[in-house]
Amino acid sequence: MDNLGDVRLFVEAAQLGSLSAAGRKLGLTPAAASARLTKLETGLKARLFERTTRQLRLTDEGRLYLNCCRQALKALDDAESLLQEGQSVVRGKVRISATSDFGRNLLMHWLDEFNALYPEVTFALTLSDSLSNLVQEDIDLAIRFGVPQDSSLIARPLAPNRRVLCAAPEYVAKHGEPKDPLDLARFDCIVLGTASGPVNEWRFTRGDEIQHYTVPLDTARETNDGAVAREWALRGYGIVVKSMWDVEADLRSDGLKVLLPDWRYPDAPLHALYHRNRYMAPRVRVLLDFLSERFAQVSDELEALLGLPQLRPHKNPVSGEGL
Repeated sequence: MDNLGDVRLFVEAAQLGSLSAAGRKLGLTPAAASARLTKLETGLKARLFERTTRQLRLTDEGRLYLNCCRQALKALDDAESLLQEGQSVVRGKVRISATSDFGRNLLMHWLDEFNALYPEVTFALTLSDSLSNLVQEDIDLAIRFGVPQDSSLIARPLAPNRRVLCAAPEYVAKHGEPKDPLDLARFDCIVLGTASGPVNEWRFTRGDEIQHYTVPLDTARETNDGAVAREWALRGYGIVVKSMWDVEADLRSDGLKVLLPDWRYPDAPLHALYHRNRYMAPRVRVLLDFLSERFAQVSDELEALLGLPQLRPHKNPVSGEGL
């Protein structure tokens, strides 16, 4: 416990990649931060970082110590949260991860609404189209499409998520609309890239009918950022597959038009992901309940906008098992 402040400095420096930045965050001068790290290394009889004037790199010993420190600090934070819960206090920082489009277009506004109700809660928001490592990135809550295979996470259903084929009205006016999925060969397409490769195999169903269209990559626009794919579609560069949540504002404002509405692209319902074995602080639990209510409200509006039946996945309690 005597070294708790030094341990926090070490964890922050590893996360930020800079000892001076970690020191500023904790209110320390560069000289004080360097002295405290040296003291920690001396006490441990181990070098935690390889330090140069331009780079701060963890040693093997540093990586091992970092994992243990993160778990220990999280346990202390959880203990503080447990005491706060007994006092019915909703405050502190919630670390959230979400996809780029959803985070910018909807989640940020919902967090503002939540802050109006709970002004003592602050947020650390990470936007990424890949699934964050919830343990290493110290994320309390991730919002993702579909359910990951990681058994250490609980997945709480939040809302259905129809993915739609869409394009800007100006593009449609100039090029027309596809008659069926195979007719997409006549049109420009925008492809989203993932860690496992580009998603250019598009599958559609209509009743018992199934059609596959493979977007040729040599003529398609490609990006690994969902926000860029949406922006390209808005600027009239072609047709894209997007979650109805990502283009919610564009559908309402007629910035994008849904194409082939009778054909269905595979859905990927939205889930909240959180640690199975980690204590859930009051601020996280209250935020999750708030988001569930907002999802339910806007989901009904979006389904009506798209002419969809109002189907919503069963909501598990926060403490329930993942699906």
